[in-house]
Amino acid sequence: MQNNMDQAPIQTTDLYTLQLPSKRESITLLENLIEEIADKYQVADDIFANMMTSLNEVVTNAIVHGNKLDPEKKVIVNVEVDPKRATWTITDEGEGFDYNNLPDPTAEENLENLTGRGVFIVKHLADQCVFNAKGNEVELLFKL
Repeated sequence: MQNNMDQAPIQTTDLYTLQLPSKRESITLLENLIEEIADKYQVADDIFANMMTSLNEVVTNAIVHGNKLDPEKKVIVNVEVDPKRATWTITDEGEGFDYNNLPDPTAEENLENLTGRGVFIVKHLADQCVFNAKGNEVELLFKL
């Protein structure tokens, strides 16, 4: 008697965690992880570019704005990956911010500002972008 379970493919999920010191050089470790996941899951070039851009932005913000470049504070990066999606969670040890009341970077008065576009860009590149209530953690979902 053959068991029906033998024919059902088992969905596998990989979990990765990085604890990054709050210094700009830590971005290299993040980029290495993104490349490793992209290679393992054969992520399409456009999705890879969206992940790299979004995660660079979010982790840099966590290091610079959240943890104020304090190397004693960590940025925690968790990612859960399966063949259909990658869900990234980035948490810093900072005070958080009010992500609901950011200036619109497309407004005429903000067009020439050198900063203030990161969250706007990330929300357009990720399939889902959710902040916690405090504003010191963000979850980004990318469909693979």
